[in-house]
Amino acid sequence: MSFDEEWRQIQADVAERRTGTRLNQLDGDGGGTADLAANADDLGRVGSDAADLWKRLDKDGRHALSSTSSAGSALKSESFRTGSAMETVHDTWESQLKTLLDACMHISQHLDYSAAQHRKDEADISQSFTRLSVSEISKFFK
Repeated sequence: MSFDEEWRQIQADVAERRTGTRLNQLDGDGGGTADLAANADDLGRVGSDAADLWKRLDKDGRHALSSTSSAGSALKSESFRTGSAMETVHDTWESQLKTLLDACMHISQHLDYSAAQHRKDEADISQSFTRLSVSEISKFFK
């Protein structure tokens, strides 16, 4: 088969194919179930652990920064290439420590917020149903 024949065949095959978007997915099962649960005790424990980790990292993660910086500066001033490398290690460590501290605090604060918001949502939902009569509630199930 020549190139031209092969090219025409490819074009014909492509033209015959149905065009459209295809999504890879599982068969629909009608939706999920109502099983959201936010246990304030669990959220509080994880949030507290994140806050404790933040405190320890903030204290223990910085103990070698000043000596590393001083050593790097001293070695660099004496034209040792190790001095520049130590300064790079110092800067990288400080940057990564800050990122980790920010992440710990974000987790702690977000879990505190999530627990409080879930309690508020539950109270709002509970209060909205106490204002409805049984006949009004039954309308939701028809």
